[in-house]
Amino acid sequence: MIGLGVSAGVASLLPAGVAAQASSADPQVFDRLLARHVRAGRDGIKRVDYRAWRASPADRAALAAYVEALQGASPAARSPADQIAYWSNLYNAETLRVVLEAYPVKSILAIRPTLVSFGPWKAKTLRVDSRRLSLHEVEHEILRPMGDPMIHYALNCASISCPNLPPRAWRGATLAADLDQAARTYVNHPRAAQVTAKGLILSSIYKWYAEDFGADDAAVLNHLNRYAAPPLRAVLGRRPAIAGYAYDWNLNGVA
Repeated sequence: MIGLGVSAGVASLLPAGVAAQASSADPQVFDRLLARHVRAGRDGIKRVDYRAWRASPADRAALAAYVEALQGASPAARSPADQIAYWSNLYNAETLRVVLEAYPVKSILAIRPTLVSFGPWKAKTLRVDSRRLSLHEVEHEILRPMGDPMIHYALNCASISCPNLPPRAWRGATLAADLDQAARTYVNHPRAAQVTAKGLILSSIYKWYAEDFGADDAAVLNHLNRYAAPPLRAVLGRRPAIAGYAYDWNLNGVA
């Protein structure tokens, strides 16, 4: 678990000037880490250079310090957009920290804190406002109850089929526009909606969280149509059947 005593330990590992910045929840700390270690693949998927990040004690320490700083920066009095940005950054940064701690792994599913675990999501590795939290609770008990399906484009579970890890930290001031772009990028990629002779093969996200998108197939297709580029929009206009769902849990690492 990340405890309150982490900052002293990691500060000595940081380059001059970085320790002071990493001791706060400054989103620019996360921006710089993402810029160094996230690559845009030719397939349109943002991939993380986990090997290089794991090999950098300073960058691993900076990430741990950023996660710790976020935990100490209460989101309670913030606007709804700032709260979504806060919790999404915490989720994404902690997911990266957990994967880096276990790396090399082929999938986040291989990270099992207990023998009956299905991935690391239910381990209570976080503490915010004196409440111990797991990644599962951040997603399902804090973010999803806010009632905005766009949060599914904000979170990255370190897997190929997830919406892309953003190139910079989320910010409340630009959240709506940034999530709109994230949705358009994902919806128009085959891992979200693949056109086949039998119908559409959709990301399992639209099955697992169907109620967030309107509960039935028609609502899901309406959601996709809202963000679809002309080629996909033309297909959706014919109201195709949903032939199935798919999800690739392989790690979103640099090949």
